[in-house]
Amino acid sequence: MADRDASEPPGPAAVAELRNFLSEVPTPAAVGHRIVHSGPHLTGHTLIDARVRALLADVAELAPLHVTPALHVVDAARELLHDVPHVACFDTVFHNDLPAQAHTYAVPERWRAEYELRRYGFHGLSYSWALQRTAQALGRPVDNLQVVLAHLGGGCSACAVRNGRSVDTTMGLTPLEGLVMSRRSGSLDPGALLWLQRRHGLSTDELDDTLHRHSGLLGLSGTSGDTRDLVRARAEGDAAAALALATFTLSCRRGIASMAASLDRLDALVFTGEIGEDQPEVREEICSALTVLDVRGGLRVPELEDLHREGLRRIDQAGRGVPVLVVATGETQQIAAETRRVLGIADRTR
Repeated sequence: MADRDASEPPGPAAVAELRNFLSEVPTPAAVGHRIVHSGPHLTGHTLIDARVRALLADVAELAPLHVTPALHVVDAARELLHDVPHVACFDTVFHNDLPAQAHTYAVPERWRAEYELRRYGFHGLSYSWALQRTAQALGRPVDNLQVVLAHLGGGCSACAVRNGRSVDTTMGLTPLEGLVMSRRSGSLDPGALLWLQRRHGLSTDELDDTLHRHSGLLGLSGTSGDTRDLVRARAEGDAAAALALATFTLSCRRGIASMAASLDRLDALVFTGEIGEDQPEVREEICSALTVLDVRGGLRVPELEDLHREGLRRIDQAGRGVPVLVVATGETQQIAAETRRVLGIADRTR
């Protein structure tokens, strides 16, 4: 019915921004909030009350780029719409059933039990949406699909889905692990972090800021974390941009291949997220070098307008290997669906 996008993460001004938006639209029946990290004590999408709000504050440091800004909006919305139910929709819930071998880190039992150190996985709302669309496109039930989903955007991850359930994923305790991302490093040798602290005296805050905000594509290129900028710069002979893209696409191939190792077969490779949707060069460079998985290049390039209107497109050449699909990012729609489900409201939009 209406939307409002902000260019900066939510902060203390969220109340005023939200109040202005609400003055232009009908009063909502409910509010769904995307919360990236559920922590160990919340295992399903849930109504937000004082207890849930406190638990969210407790896990904010595990996803500092996401949870803290989201809580500004939660507080603002609950203040302005105090008679309306608010539902927390978590990116981690999709990965609740990760098998033990997939969510367990090889660290001492004390760390795992006392510190609750484990792999959670993220981008679950996006994966939920993409999985349903993929099943529809292939004309197969979700519980008979084995696919690798790749969410490529500001944050990037891949996920293995076997018969409707997440069985492996590249992100871990935090959204910093895994693939190279726009500004985040992705996985890094933990020994390198110890060495940077001991040998070069970098503080925890310096490491945190650099790995979350100044690494990834931005750190590699020195100019931009946006693949659109880097594709243009590479075409103009920018060697750093070329290295950034090559490192990124190799990271994606590694992640996709490692996820395929948790499946019996590969029924489809699915791209979603901003980069996954609108960067055909990246999709092509990933797929053309994944012949070991029977994924092929020569992909078709759908018009972005058509993709957004239709919601998905199959882009592989028919009869040439594993199906490759692009699904328009549907996190917002999935949040709406999960909010209705928690509240027992019929979803008439599907």
